[in-house]
Amino acid sequence: MEWFSDPGAWMGRLVFTRGIALVYLIAFTAALRQGPALIGTQGLTPVPRFLGHADWRRAPSLFHLHWSDRFFAGCCWTGVVLSLAALVGLADQLPVAGWMALWLVLWALYLSIVNVGQIWYGFGWETLLLEAGFLTVFLGPAHVAPPTLGMWLLRWLLFRLEFGAGLIKMRGDRCWRDLTCLAYHHETQPMPNPLSWWFHRLSPRLHRVETLANHVTQLVVVFGLLLPQPVAGVAAAVMVVTQGYLLISGNFAWLNALTLVLGLSVLDGRWLAAVLPVERPEQLSSPTWYTAAGIALAVVVAVLSVGPVRNLLSPAQRMNTSFDPLRLVNSYGAFGSVTRVRRELVVEATEALGPDAVWREYEFRGKPGDVHRRPPQWAPYHLRLDWLMWFVALSPAYGRAWLTTFLGKLLAADPATLRLLRSAPSGSDRPAAVRVLLYRYRFTTRAERRETGAWWHRTYERQLVAPLTAADLPGVSGGR
Repeated sequence: MEWFSDPGAWMGRLVFTRGIALVYLIAFTAALRQGPALIGTQGLTPVPRFLGHADWRRAPSLFHLHWSDRFFAGCCWTGVVLSLAALVGLADQLPVAGWMALWLVLWALYLSIVNVGQIWYGFGWETLLLEAGFLTVFLGPAHVAPPTLGMWLLRWLLFRLEFGAGLIKMRGDRCWRDLTCLAYHHETQPMPNPLSWWFHRLSPRLHRVETLANHVTQLVVVFGLLLPQPVAGVAAAVMVVTQGYLLISGNFAWLNALTLVLGLSVLDGRWLAAVLPVERPEQLSSPTWYTAAGIALAVVVAVLSVGPVRNLLSPAQRMNTSFDPLRLVNSYGAFGSVTRVRRELVVEATEALGPDAVWREYEFRGKPGDVHRRPPQWAPYHLRLDWLMWFVALSPAYGRAWLTTFLGKLLAADPATLRLLRSAPSGSDRPAAVRVLLYRYRFTTRAERRETGAWWHRTYERQLVAPLTAADLPGVSGGR
């Protein structure tokens, strides 16, 4: 059975399991803080309403058995505690069965949230966390020899993630093929970060270099992951560097952080040992039943990979698609098309309607608003409302199920909804009316930045939602 164990991957497994524990911690914390306002019983898209037309087979979730806001919070707190235990190393002290149970509970809890999270949880990094989290169940604690098949399944996940992202770009927007996409991307990405202005101001030649490096990594270097060490480690190191670059140039929740951690799991253990002062146990056991479970997992993943592989090879490739309700093996990809112009929704309120009404803006935590406010860093935390506002600016259809309800919550000064925001013009008081305007945003030039101190320049385009009062939305609940 020695072939099924890979002691040399011990350090890579350690780094990966601690990294995914941190991502779980962030994910459950975000669900705890944002869940009540987004999907709670009185949320923008309430889970009870969703459960009324979604059966167990379509969306397996513990919440089919019972739903209440308190039960949801309990599940989130359980996830926080268990992920903290894994992060500080307590999970590594457990017997193999205890390890499996801890990680299986984490996966089941987060799957339950994602499967009832509706549009707020429709992002590729949700399924990435679930797929990686399920594989973690079978990696074993520190005193168990890392399973060869389990570590190779991490490589297979990283390969599909990177290669799928590369293919969707080459099949999608022409600017990826003529190497000009990154002349727009840093400015028009969903949520720029503090350095995005500087990246946008790189020369056109450097933007082409950025794009070409992305293609080489995702379409060429990625095949090194399927080769033995040290080639696989070199390929993974390239991906770690590129993911680090993406981390410092944008806010993509935990997508880049988790991809980076996957890359670290593939590095040669000797390289990691040279920089991490952690002693490996002298004796590494490997129970026969656990090895058998790992083999069974590999068979299941192989069978479930048929759909994602067909999708990869298809000219009609789909991004971020799950092929089974448990989200065990998925397809990935991002930015098959890149927007050239940035538009933003600006939500305003007034304390009195009339010809002399004074309208003031709501400030969101992450998305652009005040042109003098530097884009903040939020990743790997995920601001779901801010992201969806970006999508609504692209197409109002993205807000069909919730935008009017959101405006009603603002009219009612609903405390849970206001906590999703950075500030409200009326504070905790109810405004007389709210409206939504559409602006075109662009980064300022270097000269404009020096002269005005602004990071953005914006131009009014049109009114997206005319002024609404509480009388216009009598069916919207919430408030003080």
